[in-house]
Amino acid sequence: MIPRLLATAALLALPLASVAQTAPAAPDPRARERAFDAQISSADQLAWLKEMSSAPNHVGSPHDRANAEMQLALFKRWGWDARIETFEVLYPTPISTTLELVAPERATLGGQEPAVAEDPSSAHLEGALPPYVAYQGDGDVTAPVVYVNYGMPDDYEALAARGIGVKGKIVLARYGGGWRGLKPKLAQEHGAAGCLIYSDPADDGYGERDPYPRGGGRPERGVQRGSVQDMTQYPGDPLTPGVGATPGAKRLTRATAPTILKIPALPISYGDASRIMARLEGPVIEGGARGGLALAYHWGGTDAVKVHLAVTSDWSMKTLYDVIATLPGRTRPDEWVVRGNHRDGWVFGASDPLTGQVALMSEAKALGALAQAGWRPDRTIVYASWDGEEPGLLGSTEWVEAHADELARKAVLYVNTDGNGRGFLSAEGSHDLQHLVNAAARDVTDPQTSVSVLDRLQAHVRADAYAGHSEDAVALAAAKSGGDMPLGALGSGSDYSAFLQHLGIPSLDIGFGGEGGGGGSYHSIYDSFYHVTTFDDPGLVYGAVLSKMVGRLVLRAADGPRVPARYGDFAATVARYVGEVKTLAAEQRERDRTLRDLTRERVFTLASHPDDPTVAPRDKGVTPLIDMLALEDAADRLGRTARAADAAVERLATLPPATQARTLALLRDIDQLLIDPKGLPGRPWFRNLVYAPGTLTGYGAKTLPGVREAIEQRRFSDATAYVAHTAAVLNAYADRLDAAVATAR
Repeated sequence: MIPRLLATAALLALPLASVAQTAPAAPDPRARERAFDAQISSADQLAWLKEMSSAPNHVGSPHDRANAEMQLALFKRWGWDARIETFEVLYPTPISTTLELVAPERATLGGQEPAVAEDPSSAHLEGALPPYVAYQGDGDVTAPVVYVNYGMPDDYEALAARGIGVKGKIVLARYGGGWRGLKPKLAQEHGAAGCLIYSDPADDGYGERDPYPRGGGRPERGVQRGSVQDMTQYPGDPLTPGVGATPGAKRLTRATAPTILKIPALPISYGDASRIMARLEGPVIEGGARGGLALAYHWGGTDAVKVHLAVTSDWSMKTLYDVIATLPGRTRPDEWVVRGNHRDGWVFGASDPLTGQVALMSEAKALGALAQAGWRPDRTIVYASWDGEEPGLLGSTEWVEAHADELARKAVLYVNTDGNGRGFLSAEGSHDLQHLVNAAARDVTDPQTSVSVLDRLQAHVRADAYAGHSEDAVALAAAKSGGDMPLGALGSGSDYSAFLQHLGIPSLDIGFGGEGGGGGSYHSIYDSFYHVTTFDDPGLVYGAVLSKMVGRLVLRAADGPRVPARYGDFAATVARYVGEVKTLAAEQRERDRTLRDLTRERVFTLASHPDDPTVAPRDKGVTPLIDMLALEDAADRLGRTARAADAAVERLATLPPATQARTLALLRDIDQLLIDPKGLPGRPWFRNLVYAPGTLTGYGAKTLPGVREAIEQRRFSDATAYVAHTAAVLNAYADRLDAAVATAR
């Protein structure tokens, strides 16, 4: 135990015994949920948050470990069987970072963000690291600068149409349009020597809200840190793909690890970016590539503007500390409901991730109180405080890989949270869990309006659609009908990835937000206790709501005869995805043909602006007809079998116990049938053929990814192959449903 934390009596001396006396075990599930709610305390969460965000929490920092030790003590005090599991991972931290404007004049840029008088944490940066991006490639380069907008593939095509290249140059990209790590990766692939990434105020700053400290927006000197590890290949320790980073694990070398980039990169503020942008030459940029700085945007690329960029890192191994706490199941101990949230941050991490972490702690304390009063869950509940999420989902991925065989046998659900804020429910996950989430949301009260969080979400969707802010027809139809709201699909960006996309364990990611006005602190020194309690979620009111929402999911999954799944919701979603990939192929084919027509008719030549001359986009050929009949047939069959399975499950309680047990055993691991051992093309770690992060979106989900991305990236032989592979896993899922229906007769 860390001595300083032993002195934090207010945190370790919370009166569990008296709590247990006021939380008697209740045989009625709804009464038990009310008893659970009664123990959820925003005051607890505030106390934990203040302590846990009081010093830097990056991987390897003393305070990150201290928080793990504190949580371990609390879990044990609350009656959980708790331990810390460690993993040794490669994690680079900066030794030195240099950014200088060297032409047309010299100026020192970069460096640590300045303190803000209103925010005490920002003046106490002992042990904090300077702004950096993890897993970039160390280097020292001086080169001209090219502005590349968001630095996505379309942006490089726009540059190519103007005859502008980035080979040997330093690219300046703004955050947005795609995941951070794709920006230096694509720059590297195009031959760039280095990469700078900044938060443009049009996306993250005064274009959205008042800058900090007047408002929650990103200030002029604020910098967004982050990871640029190529997690679209695999997350986790770069040296141990597919296996836990434990003693004796076979490791790659840094030079052979494919997820580590080769060129130096740094994140910078929009204040520093404006000093570079103001000097760039070339055509004036118009349209969507122009951001919100108060100056004309130019592409640059000439020797008129040069920058010196240098990064040196400590590439030593670091220790991760995952806190794992267990409440053993009473009747089904070998079925696990796993709940997790990460603990590490780029600096203080008050919002991301600790608002979610303290909600998890509230749940753990409340479940411990119920257990001390005599309740035991039917299934085993596992609570996890992950380390190392920020640099690459390290702690969760290594734990899942180390325990993969056991998790495949036992885990029936993973529930994830991350940072939390004030506002509306956000829920993404496996679509057979859609009704479970909606049922819980109907039973949790929104503190601002006193209606259910589901009712408030439906109102939000309808109001947004009326204002023209949303074109989600599926969500709007559900909101109008008052029915279940659709779940979003899971891509990446948090700790569910290894569970869902590597092992096929059904997963959920839950949070609240949209009203806090605090996104400008993201991954900066200003993600602090003051920022959270002033802008993100004053009083952590929605922290308590998150605990109540997730607590219901955990309790209902742990105590029900089965994890409540509705297979028709999954089948209907898959059918929609199949329609989308058919439309994608047809529209891409039509666009290809249109490009040929426009090029032949010299449309691009005639329309080219004399001050910004461009050539016709490159002809990539015409998308062929792709036979998707096997996929359509599999989706149609899945819909029919899912309806029959849902009906069979509804009558299951009337059947003999032995029949119920056989049926439930068939359904318990059905989601794992969506896994293809070969994985996705070029990235075999991602094995789920329904949900994956996009190779060119990073965090954003690609559904039916083997087919969808092959069409988008014009790998048409892969598209044909993965029509068959995806149809096969859907048919395997339908086969299992058929077997369950037959057993339940």
